Amino acid sequence: MLFNSYIFIFLFLPIMLLGYFWFLRHKRILGSKVWLVGGSLFFYGYWNVVYIPLLLGSILVNFWVGSTLSREKLFHLSRKVVLGLGIVFNIALLGYFKYTDFLLENVNDFWGTDLPLPDIILPLGISFFTFTQIAFLVDAYKAKVKEVDFLNYMLFVSYFPHLLAGPILHHAEMMPQFVNRWNWAVRWRNVAVGVFLFSLGLFKKVIIADTFAAWANTGFDVALTLNLFEAWATSLSYTLQLYFDFSGYTDMAIGISLMFNIRLPINFNSPYKARDIQDFWRRWHITLSRFLRDYIYIPLGGNKVGRFHNYGNLFAVFLIGGLWHGASWMFVIWGALHGGAIVIHRIWKDLGLRMWGWLGWFITFNFVNVAWIFFRAKNFDVVTKVLGGMIGQGGIMLPDELYEKLEFLGEHGIEFGYWVMNAGMSGLGDVMTIGVTLFLVIWMDNSHQWSEKFPMNWKFAVLVSVMLVIGIQSLTKVSAFLYFNF
Repeated sequence: MLFNSYIFIFLFLPIMLLGYFWFLRHKRILGSKVWLVGGSLFFYGYWNVVYIPLLLGSILVNFWVGSTLSREKLFHLSRKVVLGLGIVFNIALLGYFKYTDFLLENVNDFWGTDLPLPDIILPLGISFFTFTQIAFLVDAYKAKVKEVDFLNYMLFVSYFPHLLAGPILHHAEMMPQFVNRWNWAVRWRNVAVGVFLFSLGLFKKVIIADTFAAWANTGFDVALTLNLFEAWATSLSYTLQLYFDFSGYTDMAIGISLMFNIRLPINFNSPYKARDIQDFWRRWHITLSRFLRDYIYIPLGGNKVGRFHNYGNLFAVFLIGGLWHGASWMFVIWGALHGGAIVIHRIWKDLGLRMWGWLGWFITFNFVNVAWIFFRAKNFDVVTKVLGGMIGQGGIMLPDELYEKLEFLGEHGIEFGYWVMNAGMSGLGDVMTIGVTLFLVIWMDNSHQWSEKFPMNWKFAVLVSVMLVIGIQSLTKVSAFLYFNF
């Protein structure tokens, strides 16, 4: 089930809210949890009921491992062994569904074999609920959390606002909220802020992200060649599409959860304002960055090792982060690019060098924009087409309207005509849309900042209503969120 669908907005969400607070109002705490778990399983199974047993099996195994780690006696097994078995189980589960076809394709290419591909369909949310449970096991091993109630654990993992695309949660930051009596009554400010975030996220997705998606898809998947302006328009369209798509989903997830008085962690903090690559990863997909830091980087030694060892750790973490996003060499290269950038940034800092803030932003944003090309491209031919166009290999074309004034440029190979047609754009107005949107992303407050200072007045109520109505009216062209693929 999609957040951006009529059935979710007008049926599922209202029913879940009414039922949840009805149970709490009558002091039936157990019933409220059963209601949320049952609704979450329905939400997950609505897409494909076949994968409900997979989710339940993963929950059952991880609960058993986590509860075993919390015991004083482990049946003559060391805690490290139990933890290791739990992590192997999760990685094997994720590896089977996400990487089997990829591995077989590479074996066939390298060895010249013809092994059949099982064409396994990736279950929605598996990357997110797997990482969430790995974090739980490690925290249980370190005695940071202890969960002996299976229903509570099911709620922790399956809670529908975060189930399909995060944020990646910690047990300790989420579950105490369900036993806090203050959260057992309807909090109208939370409902108002939640509706605001949901409306903003819906607007981001169906109005902004899907508009840029049409241009990005044309440039990446349809166009045979791209001139200079078309290539830049294509890359920037995807850069903005991805941001508004994923941050829109996160806004909706946080907003929905806030209506239940449950606060999810923020996942975006204006990442395109970052002035260096480290700052970017402190702002983009924050809960994934936190997971990679706490459960991979620090166990590898973090920065408490030699300098070159530390550089290797940083590169490895981002290589793993790239592969986590998908089974493709494009994701590996994307991760390697960011790993290399992080290492260069660390070397720069170790040397005590500094840079003007505006120059740091310019370099960081353009690096991120170029790296997204590898993230989006299906193969190297597409990368070559877009990158080649961005450096002028596809030629330079200007609008016909400039021909009379700039005719002399024709002697230097510059043409005049439909200058952004291959990017699916009609002209200057579409190009200006990219520029204006990027300006707003860089200069405006983000959704988290707005929610913190949310004004309870009629003007803002009108704004929220307008965004919600526009978003709902656009649901006839519903599309899935990009991170459902990861």
